[in-house]
Amino acid sequence: MRQTEDTYRHKGLRKKLVEGIRSKGISNEKILTAINNIPRHFFLDSAFDEVAYEDRAFPIGEGQTISQPYTVAYQTQLLEINLFEKILEVGTGSAYQACVLAEMGSQVFTIERQKKLYDSNKSFSFLKKYHSIKFFYGDGYEGLPTFAPFDKILITAAAPEIPQKLIDQLKPGGMMVIPVGSGDVQQMMRISKMENGSLKEEVFDHFSFVPMVGGKK
Repeated sequence: MRQTEDTYRHKGLRKKLVEGIRSKGISNEKILTAINNIPRHFFLDSAFDEVAYEDRAFPIGEGQTISQPYTVAYQTQLLEINLFEKILEVGTGSAYQACVLAEMGSQVFTIERQKKLYDSNKSFSFLKKYHSIKFFYGDGYEGLPTFAPFDKILITAAAPEIPQKLIDQLKPGGMMVIPVGSGDVQQMMRISKMENGSLKEEVFDHFSFVPMVGGKK
């Protein structure tokens, strides 16, 4: 059962969460404002109310999680988002990350391969306020060629390697942020596509994500 009330207590806990993320090195004020604006407890079952603003991941069903807020902020900061950019997100999950991107003025195209999670988001009334998010049920490895190219691409699951089909859907001058690795721990990478089509790869910190899987369920 989802909650729909955002109390003064929730807002206070959210402010404390934001300060904690800031102290870990997130300096982009637009990201911190977005996280402060979004009631994270709305995205979780009411059983998680007491812990919803702790900086950690929680299960959302189908073997998936809502990411740790610091991880959401970290990936978003690496993307260097500008207003009105067209962003492909692979792995909608709870839709929390998509809302952070939308709060920052992005046009978000987000894919989920788990039908139950996709359907759950369709009936999640809070998401109706974000007209700039378009939801798709499909295989993240395939991307959304019909809507390509994208300014930025964000992968929220662990990929064993960088998917070429997604690189092909990235604009020259665009960026992809992706956790790469097939073990329990992955390396966060940023792939920049140069104007001539060549790629620049940057390596950042280690994280742990659920695996990126092909197909649909």
